[in-house]
Order: sequence, then C-alpha cells, then structure tokens
Amino acid sequence: MADADRTSIDLLLDQRQRTIAARRDVVSEGHLPHCVHFLLEGWGCRYRQLRDGRRQILALLLPGDMFDANVQVLAAIDHSISAITPMTIAEVAPETVSDLIRTNPAIARAIWWNDHVCVATQREWTATLGMRTARERIAHLLCEVYFRLRLMGRCVGRTCEFPLTQVDVGEATGLTPVHVNRMVQELRRERLIEWAGRTLTILDLDGLCEVAQFAPAYLHLDRTVPADAIAG
Repeated sequence: MADADRTSIDLLLDQRQRTIAARRDVVSEGHLPHCVHFLLEGWGCRYRQLRDGRRQILALLLPGDMFDANVQVLAAIDHSISAITPMTIAEVAPETVSDLIRTNPAIARAIWWNDHVCVATQREWTATLGMRTARERIAHLLCEVYFRLRLMGRCVGRTCEFPLTQVDVGEATGLTPVHVNRMVQELRRERLIEWAGRTLTILDLDGLCEVAQFAPAYLHLDRTVPADAIAG
C-alpha cells in the first residue's frame, strides 16, 4: 500500500477515537452499531452468550482489526463484541468507508483481504471445535495468536503479549477452565511454551505447530509478507 493510502487511513482513524474499559461490551447482541470500528490498541472478542450465562468466544480481535465493516446492511447485530483488555477504537461512518472502497483500489483490496481472512479463520475455528482434541485446540489457539501478532510486529523473538485468562481460553476452545489448565500444564512440561501472567513465550514453535496440526495458510500471510518471513 502506498504512503498516500496509509496517510488517508491514518487521518480517517484520528477523527473519532474512544476507549473501552476491559470486560465491557463495545456492541451488544440485538443492537445496531452505527459505525465501522477499527481496533487500534488492546484485545477484544466476538462472542455469543446463552441465557444461563454460558459463553462461546467466536473470534479474537487484535490491534489492527476492523469489525462491523458492513453495518449499513444489518437490521441488528447477531453477536456481541467485548473488550478483553482496555481497548482504543476508532469509529468511522459507514459511508466514509464505502467512499474509500469506491475511490481507492488499494484500500478496497486491503478491506476485502481482511474480510476473507476473518471468514477463513472462522472456518478454521469451526474445524478445531469439531475435530481437534483438547490439547490440539489449546496449541492451535496459541499458534494462531503468535502468528497474527508476529505479522503486526508485536512479538519480541518468540515472546508476545497474551492477556487471556484460562476462562477466556476455555470459552474460545469449548473447554472448562480445569481442562484448559491441565492441557497448558502438559504443554509446559513438554517445554513447548511458557505462559506467565500476560506473557506467552513459544519455546518450540515447530513442536507446538506439530501438536496443533497448525498450518498458517488460512491466515493468508503470504499476501502481506515474504514467504521466508513466515517459516519457522
């Protein structure tokens, strides 16, 4: 993307920003968001919650992600979006985003790529819940987060921020917190990971990917970085 395109996006995102406290909803199920959101800082998630309180995390939202991209065609949102950590978001009018897509091919391609990756990731999560074991699910989630953050330059070596609780991980993988803890301890004993507080270190990336049967093709990293930057 050209510098002029990046400048246009930066100006757009600077116009209206707000901060969301941790564990608060940005948009709740049944409501109609009136703007397109861009996540500038912090972590969030999409989720569905049953009346008895059980919750399923449907996707993780990391810095740089866009959500509610097609809000203008919705009567109401069918899920909720919540902040996992304090989040800074930019709110952009849908017609402004539509104008950018119509007049700027590079920005249009970037938004289409984002939409495609979101759908591909959702397919992978569905496959994970349907086919992977508990141990594989945990390993796969850790691999995915690491690769996504590394793409954004938010890793130092094999270490990255990881502010999820074991409850969060359970809600993302369909497991109880007790089962999550058991699987995490296995991965630690095998010297595949270190997870302390809000920090995750991948000690053996190849080994963790092998456990997870993880292949990053669904993230389509090759569209944005050289192939040799993705390997290992």
